Amino acid sequence: MSERGALRVRLIRFAREAAKFGAVGGAGLLVNLLVFNLVRHVTGLPVVRASVLATVVAIAFNYIGFRYFTYRERDKSRRTKEMGLFLLFSAAGLVIENGILYTATYGFGWDTPLQSNVFKFVGIGIGTLFRFWSYRSWVFRALPPAAETPPPIAETPPPIAEPPSEAAPTIVAETFLEPQPARPPAR
Repeated sequence: MSERGALRVRLIRFAREAAKFGAVGGAGLLVNLLVFNLVRHVTGLPVVRASVLATVVAIAFNYIGFRYFTYRERDKSRRTKEMGLFLLFSAAGLVIENGILYTATYGFGWDTPLQSNVFKFVGIGIGTLFRFWSYRSWVFRALPPAAETPPPIAETPPPIAEPPSEAAPTIVAETFLEPQPARPPAR
C-alpha cells in the first residue's frame, strides 16, 4: 500500500474512533448535565459539589460505553491497569471540568443556573479534549499489530548443501586456523 493510501486508512480509522468517542461522550454529557441539574435543584447541594457528583456518575457511564463500544477491539488483557489509568485520567478531567466551574462560581460570582450550566459545559468540553487524548494514548491501548504467520514447515527436510570446492577456501580455515607446515606425501 502506498504511503498516501496508508495515511488515508489511518485518517478513516481515527475519524471512526472520534465519532464513537463523541457518541459515548455526548450521551455522557447528557447524563452529566441531567444529574447536575437534578442534584442541584432537588438537594440544594452547592454548585461544585453537585457538579462533582454528576461527573462521577458520568465517568461510570462513560467507562462502560468506551470499553464496550468505542474501544471494544482494543487490548483487554490488563483490565486492572486499564481501570486504574481510566480513574486517574478521569479524575484529572474532573479537576479540569470542575475547576472551571469553581473559578466561575467562586472567583467571579457567576452562580445563576444559566451561568453554572454554561461553565459546566465549557469545563466538560476542555476536560473531554484531555480525556480523548489520554484514553486513546494510555488507557485503551491498541493491540500490537498481528504478527505475520510464518510459512508452514515443509514435510520433507531441506536439501543438503554441497560441500565447498577445494579451490574456495572457507572463511573458518583462513581466519581461525593457524597455517600448518606441509607434510610429506604418504607412501
